[in-house]
Amino acid sequence: MSIVPTYWQSISLDELNEKAAMQTRVDRKYIVDADYAASILAELPADEAAVLEIDGQREFAYDSVYFDTPDLVSYKASAIGSRNRFKVRTRSYLDSDLSFLEVKTEGAREFTVKERIPYSIENRDMLTAEGKEYVATALEQLTDASVDDLEPVIRTGYRRTTVYLPQSEQNPVDSRLTIDTSLTWTPLSESALMYTADGGEGPTKYQVGTEYTAPGTVIIETKSGSAPSVADKYLWRAGIRPVKISKFATGMAALNPQLPANKWKRTIQHWMQLEPAA
Repeated sequence: MSIVPTYWQSISLDELNEKAAMQTRVDRKYIVDADYAASILAELPADEAAVLEIDGQREFAYDSVYFDTPDLVSYKASAIGSRNRFKVRTRSYLDSDLSFLEVKTEGAREFTVKERIPYSIENRDMLTAEGKEYVATALEQLTDASVDDLEPVIRTGYRRTTVYLPQSEQNPVDSRLTIDTSLTWTPLSESALMYTADGGEGPTKYQVGTEYTAPGTVIIETKSGSAPSVADKYLWRAGIRPVKISKFATGMAALNPQLPANKWKRTIQHWMQLEPAA
């Protein structure tokens, strides 16, 4: 169930992209108790706030499958802040039966590039020959890892609500707000669960193929200009600060405590004591 106020008006996808297509933006992520988040959103002085609505629906199911090598080249590059970071994933929009294969890279000057191609939703948990060719080309100058070594390591799922916050006296620029609920993480690889830095087998209480969740938590992300949005201001006023969180990386580290996770350690300790999903 969505936690945004039901009285907020609706906005179409075309209108949202037209009004909040920011050339330069700052993304801030928060992980929050769902009930507390609902109370904060209800207090926002945002009478003109609008919720993305498509075919009468305001909340949409997302499914992402991340690929990595058995020795977790992609994860470790993210954990240590390597200059040549990359992520390979399929991103599926389950309500519209659409799927894409995405390659996200980060090189010099921390400039991030995300590219994607349409992909068969039936193949979202594997790399087809066409998919491998696309990934190999995208990563050619970035890593020595072979695309043939990439395997699905984790699936993330959530339901997303997207909100448009128009410019106002308290909101410096048109901005976006996304709220992700019903968060789940499913390990897909024994090597990811059992990986240790010394090459041994680490203990784990999690099982491949079982879906886990962080009960009662939501992830809020604001997208605005350099000045904080009205949503940021109200979150800060409530004592909530931006955190380092990546659904892929923090999920991997929560499922396998042997993985290096210094930058996400506090987030995992406070919010990601994962339990089997109902």
